[in-house]
Amino acid sequence: MEESINQRAFMIVQKMMEDARKINCIVYEQKNGASIIDAGVNASGSDEAGRIIGEICMGGMGSVRLTTVHIEDLTLPAVVVSTDQPITATLGSQFAGWQIKVEDYFAMGSGPARALARVENLFEKIAYSDESDVAVIVLESKETPPESVTQYIAEKCRVDASDLYCIVSPTASLAGSVQISSRIVEVGVHKLFKLGVNPEKIKKGHGLAPIAPVAKSDGKAMGRTNDCVLYGGRTFFYIRGEDIELQDITEQAPSNTSSQYGKPFYKLFKSFDFDFYKIDPMLFSPAEITVYDIDSGEVYKAGELNPDILRESLGL
Repeated sequence: MEESINQRAFMIVQKMMEDARKINCIVYEQKNGASIIDAGVNASGSDEAGRIIGEICMGGMGSVRLTTVHIEDLTLPAVVVSTDQPITATLGSQFAGWQIKVEDYFAMGSGPARALARVENLFEKIAYSDESDVAVIVLESKETPPESVTQYIAEKCRVDASDLYCIVSPTASLAGSVQISSRIVEVGVHKLFKLGVNPEKIKKGHGLAPIAPVAKSDGKAMGRTNDCVLYGGRTFFYIRGEDIELQDITEQAPSNTSSQYGKPFYKLFKSFDFDFYKIDPMLFSPAEITVYDIDSGEVYKAGELNPDILRESLGL
């Protein structure tokens, strides 16, 4: 059996809780025993908290480090992400695919707890699950979850509430900006998967994406953070290309192949009256992708960075 991604993430969570004051997070326990790590709701959070959340989201199967990136005359804070277990780390854990709706509370859930709950159809396609008596989930929300929500999550994960660890970071927060840019590899893997690549053939992934300055609202923050990936994100993948038209797939993978490419995400979102389902799902892609075919030795590259859109989006 594979090593549990919830157990691996829990080791990172324990250290995060120990260092909570240092990284400007607040930790508390609910009456049902669930542990809440506030990384940006009532706490100020930090870039380091976001970096750690990025690694937790990947179930401890990848690394995130802070750096800077130069795009023409722009110099921006950035993340470098890498994983040798791209499917487990991204589709199996990091992908924000669990819509958690309980009473009036809503959050997008990501992280290794998804592989315990398996409420998404995606898990039937990647054939991945986890077994663990502890569950770790990351909630993208501007509110910390009430006990009714943590109880619901624990039941779906088949663990005691006292063994549930919820990390909460709003989109419009320091940690939120970093953890969303840390999804650069996941976005690339998901796009390749949607284009028909068997995820088991993706053997290694690397990514680089700028970190958005914090916006005043979650809506505008959603725009900025998406633009850092769509217009400023680079990815590199090692794929077993036998029986795959990798050159054609690579050419279809970047964000600029979408008919909706070319304006800041917030403006696009607003033009559709903030109806997320009117956004072309194929837009959600890295700006640039490079693929190394392990079998043939060929290298394919497509897409490009778009500093003009980044300047407009980030107010630079």
